[in-house]
Amino acid sequence: MTVYTERAKGSPLADFFAEHAQVLSIAFFFLACVAFFAVTTDTFMTVGNLLNVIRQAAPILIVAVAMTLVIVTGGIDLSVGSQVALVNAVAAIILAMGYPWPIVVAGMLAFGALMGIAQGWFVAYQGIPAFIVTLAGLSILRGLALYLTQGYSIPIKDVPGFFWLGRGQFIGLPVPALIAVLVAAIGYVVISSTKYGRQVVAVGSNMEAARRVGMPAQWIIASVYLVSGVASALAGLLIAARLGSGSSNAAVGFELQVVAAVVLGGTSLMGGRGTILGTVLGTLTIAVIGNGLILMHISPFFTQIVTGAIILLAIWLNTRIFTTSFRFGSKKKG
Repeated sequence: MTVYTERAKGSPLADFFAEHAQVLSIAFFFLACVAFFAVTTDTFMTVGNLLNVIRQAAPILIVAVAMTLVIVTGGIDLSVGSQVALVNAVAAIILAMGYPWPIVVAGMLAFGALMGIAQGWFVAYQGIPAFIVTLAGLSILRGLALYLTQGYSIPIKDVPGFFWLGRGQFIGLPVPALIAVLVAAIGYVVISSTKYGRQVVAVGSNMEAARRVGMPAQWIIASVYLVSGVASALAGLLIAARLGSGSSNAAVGFELQVVAAVVLGGTSLMGGRGTILGTVLGTLTIAVIGNGLILMHISPFFTQIVTGAIILLAIWLNTRIFTTSFRFGSKKKG
C-alpha cells in the first residue's frame, strides 16, 4: 500500500495501472477473445448467442464469487461440483413428489449451507487441510447423488414457476444471468466495503495475526465454506430449472472451471488478495472461449485442450504482470 501511495505522488496513472494490473490484463484478454471469435465466426456476436453465453455462465459465476472468498482465506473448495449435482438431484426428486417449488428452493439453499458449514467445521476447527476435506466431500456428495438417482436423470414436470428461474427472461435478459449479476454485486460490496470482507482478507493474509487482534478467525474460515455451499445450491437449482431435470452427472468438472475463473481473475491461491471484478471477467472469458471454439466447429475433445492451454497462458501472463508491477513499485519506493 505504501508503494502505491508514494508512486501516486509522481504518476497517478502509473499507480492506477500497477494497482489494477491483473484486472486490466484479464479485461484486455477477455476483449481480445471476443474480438477474435467475432471475426472468425458469423454467429458469435448475435444477440441469441450472447444471451446463451451469459445464461450458461451464470451458475459458474455464482459459485466463483463464493469461491473467491474461500481462496482469499487461503483455502479451496473442490466439492462445489458435487454439491451442485446433489442439490440438482435432490431438488428434482422432491419436486417430483409434488412439493411447492418455493419451499424446495428454500430447503435446498439451507441444505447447501449445511453441506458447506460441515466441511468448514473440519477445515477451521479440526485443522484438516481444505484440499483434503473438500476432496473427500467431492467423492462423498457425488456418490450420494448417484445413490439417490441410481444413475438416472429425474425429470421435472409442470413447474412453470421453477422453470422460469432457469429459462425465463426479465427486461430482455436471462433470469439466471440477472441472479448471477446480483450475487456478484453482493460479493463485491461484501469484500470491499464490509467488516466481514476485511476480516476475510485479514485471515487470508495472516490468520495468526488476525486471531491475536480479536478476529473470530476460525469462524471466518468456516463461514466462507457455508457461503460456498449456498452458492453451489443456488447454481444446482438454476441448472435443474434450465434443463428441466436433475442428474447425478450434472456439473462434472465444474469445480475446475470455477477455480480457473477465480485464479484467472487475479485472486491469489496463497490467500490474502482477491477481486470480484476479476472473477466476473475470468468467468466470462472461460465462457466465451468455450462457446467460441464450439462455433468454430473445433472437436469437443480438442476444445478442452485449447481451453486449458489458453487459461494456463493467461494466468501465467497475469502472474508475470503482477510480479513485474510489484517489483517496479519497490524500485520506485527506493
